[in-house]
Amino acid sequence: MKLERDLMQPAQEQAISPALMQLMRKNNHDYQQQTQSGDPFSRIEGALSVHCHVDLQQRTVIESAAMATPFKGYEALLPGRDLQQVGRVSATASGICGGVHATASALCLEMALGIRPPPLGIVVRNLLLSCQYLNDNCMHLFVLAGPDYSQAVIEKSNPEIWSRAQHSASRFANIHGYQHIGEIMLALNKGQGTLYKEALKMIAIARQAYSLLGGKYPHSESIIPGGVSLQVDATKLQLFKTLLAAFTSYSQKTAAIWDDVFDFMLDANPHYENLGRAKASMLDFGQWDHPDYYDATYENCDVWGAQRWSTPAAVINGELRCTQLSLLNAGMEESLDYSYRERQILSPADVIRHDPKGNPISIHHPWNKRIASTNSAKEKPQAYSWGSSLTWQGESFEVGAYARLYLSAIAQKLPRNAFVASTGNSLEFLLPQTGQGSIKMLWQIPQIWNAFERNRARAYSLAFNLAVTLENIAIAEQLVNTGQTQTQVALDRQQMGTRLGVGLWGASRGFLAHWAVIKDQVIDNYQIAIPSRINVATRNQHQAMGPLEQALQNTPILETGFQNVTDFQGIDIQRTIQSFDPCMSCHAQILLKENGMVLRQEIDTSFPVLPPAHSS
Repeated sequence: MKLERDLMQPAQEQAISPALMQLMRKNNHDYQQQTQSGDPFSRIEGALSVHCHVDLQQRTVIESAAMATPFKGYEALLPGRDLQQVGRVSATASGICGGVHATASALCLEMALGIRPPPLGIVVRNLLLSCQYLNDNCMHLFVLAGPDYSQAVIEKSNPEIWSRAQHSASRFANIHGYQHIGEIMLALNKGQGTLYKEALKMIAIARQAYSLLGGKYPHSESIIPGGVSLQVDATKLQLFKTLLAAFTSYSQKTAAIWDDVFDFMLDANPHYENLGRAKASMLDFGQWDHPDYYDATYENCDVWGAQRWSTPAAVINGELRCTQLSLLNAGMEESLDYSYRERQILSPADVIRHDPKGNPISIHHPWNKRIASTNSAKEKPQAYSWGSSLTWQGESFEVGAYARLYLSAIAQKLPRNAFVASTGNSLEFLLPQTGQGSIKMLWQIPQIWNAFERNRARAYSLAFNLAVTLENIAIAEQLVNTGQTQTQVALDRQQMGTRLGVGLWGASRGFLAHWAVIKDQVIDNYQIAIPSRINVATRNQHQAMGPLEQALQNTPILETGFQNVTDFQGIDIQRTIQSFDPCMSCHAQILLKENGMVLRQEIDTSFPVLPPAHSS
């Protein structure tokens, strides 16, 4: 299947200009000075500084480069650790997504040690994952990215669009209740808009549901190798189901809101189709394991991977390349060519050359990745980031909630599900409403891949998440009703020798993976790939730009409300960055071609504080 988007040229090599490189090196130096002289805990979080060279006269981004601040180094905490500690330590790789890291770590150790969780333990992990996704997608769409399309922003950045929005009828007013686009934009205002406030309530519901089964949110310690440590009964499952019932109509409403907003914006100015436009290249390992198939072995991972409720796959330049989980893993390479970090040189005896199925893997595969001390790293004149570039078979790719929809739709391999089906170019949803029939929805693979389509797909991902959740609730109820209530098995401490494990999982922002080399029950090497770092990658080993860099390269400046540089908001750049949903502190450094001035634009990636969620 190849669409119009496939006619775009692949990402090409582009050297970074001396002016932009000088700016990045200065910012890196300043950051180093700041963190070394301040609180050492400030070095843990990491941040993203997106550099753009902008020509305001030509109204375009000339070049871009994404600079990640120093490596967070969680992997360095794990070698030598007892296996019981691995999940708790690795879960801290994210302050907001501890559960998904705990699951990826559990999958990794289960594979290495040959542990198969009981069916209910597998299903409960699926349900916790769904709650995490429902929480994060609501947060992104209405709390973080949503205000970029609000009245407060658009009236200032594009007054002509705001004027038109006040009189433009909504196509889906019968679903969401807002008669005009202007009303939706008012509802998206940060802090005070009704859609903003409603999202906070839905986020709280998702967290409450998570805590009901997981004990607490976000850092539940109940997810362990071998399943989950908390028990589940019929009463808990019914309450869980009742809590999430509100997401049925909310999923339909969310999709309708963003269909209306994006269709209106494109009609008002068709050039928005080039906002964050890039080739459609994405990869995901799939999520939500089927309890009848998942056995934790690498030897059978292509079988149980194919039964996941989102499809493991890679699409490169709009073409479906692979749906085998083992080949997706074996094709991974991480390049440090443009990173300040250096790779340790391994002895030939330490290099892993094949995966457990016999597929060849690169010396740059995560199983072979070990980082040298940054103090001894050689200065590389082309280096500009503490990040790296993760590629598959030499190709850069995006990851995101949207990738799960895109790949599941195009691969047409979803297992049986009463609530969602794949057609090869779309996903069809049928969500039940108590006493009100069913809600039908349709998400279609877009012709052009851009910032709007990333967020449109995220809006429909609520329905996708809910469809999988409903299927898993039904399975959990059947297991409990038939007395299959075991949720965990013990950690096997007898497996000696060198063993490989990988947890191929996902976070709301895209695929997540943990790789481990275990020698005699002790962690010898542990590596983590997180979605935001993949999306903000450097140039790769072929000098092609990273996903965010490439998207920014195609971004026009459509903002009209500025009279001079001091009025310039950079909203088109901000929307492009937000379409990748970065989970780290983030800002844009905008270098103006006209006068060399540098503007700093903060990107809102901070989750508002909500009351802590605990199980009752």
